[in-house]
Amino acid sequence: MIRWLLLAALFLCAPASAHKPSDSYLSLRGEPDGVAVRWDVALRDLDYVLQLDRDGNGELTWGEVRQRSADIEKLAVAKLAFASQGSACPLAPAGPLTLERHSDGTYAVLTLHARCERLADILQVRYAMLFDVDPTHRGLAQWTPAGAAAPQALVFAADSAVQDLKLAAPSGWETLRQYVVEGIWHIWIGFDHILFLVALLLPAVLVRQQRAWSPSPSLRAASVDVLKVVTAFTLAHSITLSLAVLGLASLPSRLVESVIAASVVVAALNNLRGTIDRKRWVMAFVFGLVHGFGFASVLADLGLPQGALALALVGFNLGVEIGQLAIVAAFLPVAYLLRSTSFYRIGVLRFGSLAVALLAAWWFVERAFDLAPS
Repeated sequence: MIRWLLLAALFLCAPASAHKPSDSYLSLRGEPDGVAVRWDVALRDLDYVLQLDRDGNGELTWGEVRQRSADIEKLAVAKLAFASQGSACPLAPAGPLTLERHSDGTYAVLTLHARCERLADILQVRYAMLFDVDPTHRGLAQWTPAGAAAPQALVFAADSAVQDLKLAAPSGWETLRQYVVEGIWHIWIGFDHILFLVALLLPAVLVRQQRAWSPSPSLRAASVDVLKVVTAFTLAHSITLSLAVLGLASLPSRLVESVIAASVVVAALNNLRGTIDRKRWVMAFVFGLVHGFGFASVLADLGLPQGALALALVGFNLGVEIGQLAIVAAFLPVAYLLRSTSFYRIGVLRFGSLAVALLAAWWFVERAFDLAPS
């Protein structure tokens, strides 16, 4: 029993901010004399590094941010560097610091310009924001070469902090590849999406008989159940993701994030009562419609190339599906082998679902009442 409780407790150690990791957003635009830069950095990240909250009340005011604008710009210039043909392109502020609200809080918006004396075919960029204190931080960049209609998506991470920008416009295949990778990455770090899917899949290797869970008679039966759930979830979130990206439908971000957390609670609690057994695909479809809006908000924050919108949308959706299938491929064989054990039926299904429900309930409170740090 203690071992099962400890395993369940591991779920509670997952990060509380389930949907959004630490990201900053860069818009880089090629110009004849260098690069125009817009850089959105979360105030919570800047506060962690620069201690902007002078009075220590846990709330940042515009006055506190404005007083430290020079320090914020100095940090930005130190953490972002451009070079062309071996020569540095000095980076300097090109406009006043402003604030903008993103789906996960308030961001400082910096306007900068890198001036290059000589521009060649390749421009090298070095990004170093927050990697020394948060190795999971990423810089999500949109690079638009001079005269190009569609930007190129780039992701700066601890292991890809230095990248080359091509002054020529990217090909369609390159755009597709980039958004496939981003879709895979998002589903793997989207803990709420993963927990919703896993909560729905946990009973797939079991059958409900006389108000109790029993082992599924065959791998084929379990696989069919998994296929129904995954297909319903995929179809639903693909519909709303496409509608949202095309501007045909929208929902408030706070509502979407709250309902996503609630969906995890409902899916996990259903495993304890078994109210919905073989029609969990219906639950997957209904809540999947809302999860699609969550995917859309991330895709919007990443940035969409208007000249290659269809490719970006298809690539991101394809990446999400690849990420989902990888999770299913890792889950199903192990769950099927363990389905007859008390460890799985009690330790994993019962206590694991309870732990997931408690964690997701906290996410719901945090999001519904806007308790997340700004």
